Amino acid sequence: MSVPCVAVERERGETVRERLADADLLDGDHRIAVEGGIIYIPVTDPSAVPVEFSDRLVERDAAERERPRTPADLLGYEPSLERLGDIVILDEDDDDRAREIADAVLASDLPCATVLNRASPIEGELRVRRWEVLAGNGTETVHREYGHEFALDVAEVYFSPRLATERHRVIEQVEPDESVVDMFAGVGPYAVPMAARGADVVACDLNEAAIAYLEENAERNGVADRVTAIAGDVRETADVYADTADRLVMNLPHSADEFLDTAVSLAGEECVIHYYDIQHEDDPFGPGERAIRDAAGDDYDVAVETERVVRSYAPHEYNVCLDVRLTRA
Repeated sequence: MSVPCVAVERERGETVRERLADADLLDGDHRIAVEGGIIYIPVTDPSAVPVEFSDRLVERDAAERERPRTPADLLGYEPSLERLGDIVILDEDDDDRAREIADAVLASDLPCATVLNRASPIEGELRVRRWEVLAGNGTETVHREYGHEFALDVAEVYFSPRLATERHRVIEQVEPDESVVDMFAGVGPYAVPMAARGADVVACDLNEAAIAYLEENAERNGVADRVTAIAGDVRETADVYADTADRLVMNLPHSADEFLDTAVSLAGEECVIHYYDIQHEDDPFGPGERAIRDAAGDDYDVAVETERVVRSYAPHEYNVCLDVRLTRA
């Protein structure tokens, strides 16, 4: 059967395979093949292949791979699962059903060290939740995303793997030598890759555990020299970086508007703000744009470059992002 493949020299095969795996593009239904020093790696969506490999796309016959056993194969229904590193996360109110799914996860071929069930909603200023450990013995893991590794403990920090595509969209806009302030940095899923692209990043977070992981992750990914991690409220800790930022990340969608005065004070002569918000479907972008314009006042010209629905958040509500350029008036 003819399928799309990325064709690269054999010595580059593992590096490219890992890059495609990080982008969730590997076609698990077909086998990788090697011929004449070239390795052919089947992919699921050729249009999503990273640009550096787009000229290596070919169509090629590939043998079908025997499919591993999934939890759904064992259960007879498709459970709702989320994977974070080697943790599988459930969101089940029924204890018996949760344990049935956990047993199926462990009996399947799904790589997994721990199965957790959500035991509370996201709570408090630090936006963490409680967990029930159904299998395994911990809540710490290492998550891979677009070629970077992030150590974290889901019981101590907030992290959503569902936002990987959105993070990558923003990160791809960063140019070398930019000055970036990530105002709510968490364990570094924006800050670390931005630093890897050559930016100097100031990464702030109220959660001291998140900052400790961020520092570890900067070291882990070889960018510690480009990341300055600051624990505390960015409104109180980042004054020294006023008027310097070429780019600001404001991923605190429930209350980012409360930090816009600080964002404007951090902005340099020209600055792009990635502003995340949660709003009703009737006007998902208007409140954020108005809040940014009010904060900028007469000091900056404001141009909205992108309005993007990131995901559905609740009935009739969207998690959205506005990419907004401030230019000093």
